[in-house]
Amino acid sequence: MTPGSTTDGATTESATTGGAMTEAGESVDLEAFRERVRAVLRANLRPGDPNLLSWRNPLSEELTLQVVAREREVQRILYDAGLAGLCVPRAYGGQGLTPAHQRVLNEELAPYEYPMRLQIPTFEPCLGVILEFGTEEQKLRHIPRILTGEEVWVQLLSEPSGGSDLAGALTTAVREGDDWILNGSKIWTTSAVWSDWGLCLARTNWDVPKHRGLTVFMLPLRQPGIEIHPIEMLNGNKEFCQEFLTDVVVPDSCRVGEVDGGWEVCVRWMFHERMLHNSPLVTSPPGAMLGGSAGLTAARDTARAAGRLTDPTARDLVGEAYMLALVKEELDLRVRDGVAAGAMSDQTAAVGRLFSSMVGTRSTDIALELVGVTGAAWADDDGELGAVGTSFLMRQSGSIGGGTVEMARNVVSERVLGMPRELAADRGIAFRDVPRGRPARE
Repeated sequence: MTPGSTTDGATTESATTGGAMTEAGESVDLEAFRERVRAVLRANLRPGDPNLLSWRNPLSEELTLQVVAREREVQRILYDAGLAGLCVPRAYGGQGLTPAHQRVLNEELAPYEYPMRLQIPTFEPCLGVILEFGTEEQKLRHIPRILTGEEVWVQLLSEPSGGSDLAGALTTAVREGDDWILNGSKIWTTSAVWSDWGLCLARTNWDVPKHRGLTVFMLPLRQPGIEIHPIEMLNGNKEFCQEFLTDVVVPDSCRVGEVDGGWEVCVRWMFHERMLHNSPLVTSPPGAMLGGSAGLTAARDTARAAGRLTDPTARDLVGEAYMLALVKEELDLRVRDGVAAGAMSDQTAAVGRLFSSMVGTRSTDIALELVGVTGAAWADDDGELGAVGTSFLMRQSGSIGGGTVEMARNVVSERVLGMPRELAADRGIAFRDVPRGRPARE
């Protein structure tokens, strides 16, 4: 990666105040761009509904499908207005602009609806992976459809037996002529029940160490052999799913990267996943992905709702929430710019992932401290104060989804700080010879 570039090929901001350079070397006035964005949003989008713009609020299946349909429409509106894929190269339907343009759009979206459920994992990490490793034919076929909202993507990574050990995948892909036959199960797949395509990690070679026998495929989710089962979470949300793949046929033209070279793809895949909250590919108002209890506004509103806005202790907590949100934003910018300029390893994204989880957890704790006993035992008429209790019970999910914080700590220690690697009993052993536990009894 060269200084002044991003992972998707669009150039970064120029040194000119208030301006930026496009991939074609054109200078663009960001303030003029902001005015255009404001006009488009004002003319085409509805005010945002906080109850619909949060993963934490469980929706009925019927309402979820309605919301997703509307978000596809919003994505198409942005595309038709030239506001989708701002940092995606023009050759694939994007605008070839800069992260500065994306930040402008994100800032102006704050009062409006936006296609939240189409951003993760469709744009990050899936679109990021396709941009880096897809063939030209794959890019031309899928990226424009992603930008218009026609294709929503998921990542078929985690497995019931694997935990955070992605390289220990047991889902198999066996070649038969020009096709591959996939069998196995994936789990914790966000939004699979209403999505269209998936990136799937599968084992293609059992006779080499586990990291060397993996391959990545793209496959449509609506085809024979794929069963999708929603998983109900503690708060009633059902966005996570488990998939069962039985003799699923995937043509070799849908392979991403080299045969048995899937771990190379996975390393960058994990980079994109750790950059979710700070990616120039993602359209999202600032702070939106931190959840309802993060940042100054939410903490202040919680204190007000609890009748503690003038309480010195509560004000200290609100100040802490603001400080955490501010530091996170600045850290994200530093990591993003450092990686883009080549001054930092792309593994530094794990620093942002780790801190993001810490901020989310602490911000939820702060909200619970602000509402007190209502957050521990709430009634139906407690409204947003009661919701704080549910958010507190769900807060650990932010330390698991998007790659566990334990894995992020490992990456920071080993690949950023250069500390010795953990001992691994399966290192250097053919995967078929690695001991595995007995299957659970039925």
